[in-house]
Amino acid sequence: MGNQPTNVVLVGPMGSGKTSVGRRLACVLKRDFFDSDFEIVARTGVAIDHIFDVEGEEGFRKRETQMLKDLCEIPNIVIATGGGIVIKEENRALLKQGSFVVYLSSSIAQLVKRTANSKSRPLLEQSSNREKTIRDLVEAREGFYQEVADVVIDTTGKKLYAIISEIKKSVPK
Repeated sequence: MGNQPTNVVLVGPMGSGKTSVGRRLACVLKRDFFDSDFEIVARTGVAIDHIFDVEGEEGFRKRETQMLKDLCEIPNIVIATGGGIVIKEENRALLKQGSFVVYLSSSIAQLVKRTANSKSRPLLEQSSNREKTIRDLVEAREGFYQEVADVVIDTTGKKLYAIISEIKKSVPK
C-alpha cells in the first residue's frame, strides 16, 4: 500500500450528491461509509440546524473539524463531508493528508433542484433566495474544492452509476 491514500473523501456543495454517491461507492469498493454530518448528529443527539441555532456556524464548524479528524483516523473508508468543510484551512490540510479527495461539482440549477425540498440545510433555511445563496456559497468555496481535489467529477445530469464508474476509474488501487 505504501503511502497511497486509503480513504476516499467526497467534497462539494450541498446537493452535489456526496451522501448518495458515497453510500453507493462504499458498497462498490467494499468499504465502510461515513457521512460527517450524520456522524455529528449521532454524536451530539441533535440535528445540525439545532447546533447552528445554539452554537452558530462557528460552533458547528468546530464539531465538523473534530469529526473529520476522527474519521480520517479510520483506514480504508468512504467519507461524505458537509459542503462547508473546505472553508477551514485546517480541514483542507487534513483532507490532503493521505486521502483521495473527489470533488463532486454540479450546475447551480441542479443544486437548486436537488435541495428544493430539503428542510435540514441551515444555510438555505435562513435564505429568501435559495438560488442566490447556493451560487454565492459555490463561488466562495470553488477554489477550496479545487485545491483539495485529486479528481473533479461533474455530476450535472448524470446517473448515479455513471458517477460511481468515473470515480472508481480514478481511485488508486
